[in-house]
Amino acid sequence: METKTYIVDRIDGDYAWLTCTSRQEEPYFIARALLPMEADEGSRLKFENLQFELL
Repeated sequence: METKTYIVDRIDGDYAWLTCTSRQEEPYFIARALLPMEADEGSRLKFENLQFELL
């Protein structure tokens, strides 16, 4: 699987908006339960093997 990096742009309740930094894509809307507990607005994340990891 391809590794992608994201930035948490905005947190909206139980959901977060992510922007991919490794390629040009539309913002990604995802449930916060799938992100690391420490993730906050401005956090950088790595997505690999169907899991998000805080960078």
